[in-house]
Amino acid sequence: MKGVFLDCETLNQNDLDFSILTSTLDHWDLWATTLPEQTVARIAEASLVVTNKVRLTADILQQAPKLRCICICATGTDNVDLQSAKTHGISVYNVKGYSTASVIQHTIGLLIMMASRLGDYSNLVHQGAWINAKQFCLQAFKTTELANKTLGIVGYGAIGSGVANVARQLGMQVMVAKRDRASDKYELEDFLPHIDILSLHCPLTAQTKLLIGAKELSLMKKGSLLINVSRGGLVDEKALSEALFAAHLAGAALDVVSQEPPSKESILFSNPPPHLIITPHVAWATKEARQRLLNEVRENVLKFTRDAN
Repeated sequence: MKGVFLDCETLNQNDLDFSILTSTLDHWDLWATTLPEQTVARIAEASLVVTNKVRLTADILQQAPKLRCICICATGTDNVDLQSAKTHGISVYNVKGYSTASVIQHTIGLLIMMASRLGDYSNLVHQGAWINAKQFCLQAFKTTELANKTLGIVGYGAIGSGVANVARQLGMQVMVAKRDRASDKYELEDFLPHIDILSLHCPLTAQTKLLIGAKELSLMKKGSLLINVSRGGLVDEKALSEALFAAHLAGAALDVVSQEPPSKESILFSNPPPHLIITPHVAWATKEARQRLLNEVRENVLKFTRDAN
């Protein structure tokens, strides 16, 4: 049985042992990265494919007659056409929970960074402003205590609830957006006006695409903050940019954007708005989380092989 890993580089920083995976099958092809035009040829003879971000569309799956299993190195499955996989009898496995602690840590880090203006102050110090200051401290930016502020959370799974628990330890109040079970849509109109910080922890689906747009941002308090460590497509980036330029939002922190890697023409990069922190989709990527992920992918491969025999 042949396995193909299409984008090993997304997991490895030369600190993981891939032998725990390659020992599972007779033959493995490990590719650091795979371009869209390379995918069909690379999986043509594969029984099992591992992918993190390489897209496996209906057209691609139709051209992989031997493929019987897809293991996704992530919780989200939006890069695989699940209906087409089902039609072709291809089992699909994802991994849940591997990065929960890491993403909670990153979220709280972004929250504190914005409230205490840590990045701004660090930049000033490195530019020599403190050396030339007239007082013992350099009070250049207004900062705020998180205690008694209200954190609004959209998506209350393991990560959202974990963020809520840490926020409460900081003295914050927590509100959780309700979800209409019938429509799978979040009810935001009566939720957004009451929060000081909005943190997104829901998956990207047809119902949540562009969940936060101009209307939703206008409902938020002037001077509020936004955090998105989930999926870039949840937020209308043009509307976010306008809200930051207009100072309706005091700040935003993103670990994800709508196109990754981003384009130079993206509105958030071609004309960066003020008070915007962007990290490059690394909330999940601690060594501990990546090791757990690789371990779970191995278990999914073994599960498939057991069921196949």
